[in-house]
Amino acid sequence: MNIVQIFNSEESEFKKFREINKEHRRANLKSVLYYSVYFPIAEVLSAASIGLLVWWGTNDVFAGKTTFGTITAFIMYIQMFFRPIREIADKFNTLQMGIVGSSRVLKLLENTEYIPSSGDIMPDSIKGNIKFDKVSFAYIGDNEVLKNISFEVQEGQTLALVGATGAGKSSIINLLNRLYEINNGRILIDGVDITEYDLAYLRRNIGVVLQDVFLFSGSVYNNIDLGNENISKEKIMEAAEAVGAKEFIEKLPGGFDYNVMERGATLSVGQRQLISFVRAMVYNPKIIVLAEATSSVDSETEELIQNALLKLLKGRTSIVIAHRLSTIQHADKIIVLDKGEIKEQGNHEELLALNGLYANLCRMQFNLVA
Repeated sequence: MNIVQIFNSEESEFKKFREINKEHRRANLKSVLYYSVYFPIAEVLSAASIGLLVWWGTNDVFAGKTTFGTITAFIMYIQMFFRPIREIADKFNTLQMGIVGSSRVLKLLENTEYIPSSGDIMPDSIKGNIKFDKVSFAYIGDNEVLKNISFEVQEGQTLALVGATGAGKSSIINLLNRLYEINNGRILIDGVDITEYDLAYLRRNIGVVLQDVFLFSGSVYNNIDLGNENISKEKIMEAAEAVGAKEFIEKLPGGFDYNVMERGATLSVGQRQLISFVRAMVYNPKIIVLAEATSSVDSETEELIQNALLKLLKGRTSIVIAHRLSTIQHADKIIVLDKGEIKEQGNHEELLALNGLYANLCRMQFNLVA
């Protein structure tokens, strides 16, 4: 509604709403028309049947061929025959809604597009070594968004993914979490194919902070632990203080018990991102993914998060997706993606020396002289 009001589109949206109502009204009028035609016809047929029976039966009664009780029985049979026919008209709408509802349920039950937990490996801990080995992937058909992607990240290292929108950065993250299955190649963590890990275990060991944060209706506590009873309030406090979120949370009415509205409507974008950052940290994952995690915070908050990252990411493997190159200059490895392919990889100084795509991006953002 806010977007509609900001762009002054109330009139056009009301027109759409009015058209939907017209269509709904036409459907109801058509239903009433069918009912008004069907029901009288059924009644006329029922009355005509009883009239013919009485006319025919009266002659037979006078002629001694049948009895009055037989005629009465057949009149009742006719009424019993036409009663369900009349009720069909009353139940027609209910039947239609049932057919539509059942088709949706059956379609859902027949859906095979899910990721099966085919593996059963659940070691006590993982180190966080990640390897993409000739990975190719397409969301639809043969239109590949990732083409023959190969790279390796060692335990405790930071990998940065850089590239234009649509280059395939988010797809790499989706595949690492097994949100989709790859078409070709392998993805390995500690030398083990991710399909061999238990799916819940795999995702539990990968913390993700997305750019578009979703918060549920409930307290700040509930939005951080997500119902996990193994996460104590003390642990949440420590993580919040480490990332610099504790101060603003405690200023909220009720502090950590503050009731967050659906999607975090009562919080700023930066505050929502800080809460999601705490949410990822309390699970103590060995692999952390930061997808534009500082894109919607101010410079002061960004600096606060960067300082916290130096401590929190120590000993963990991290993958950072960033358009702000200032946030990834100290990464151990930077991969430049373009149209689903790796064009360049190396650290900040090595890529600048290549004077290629990365150097061009730096020049555009920092006005560097070639």
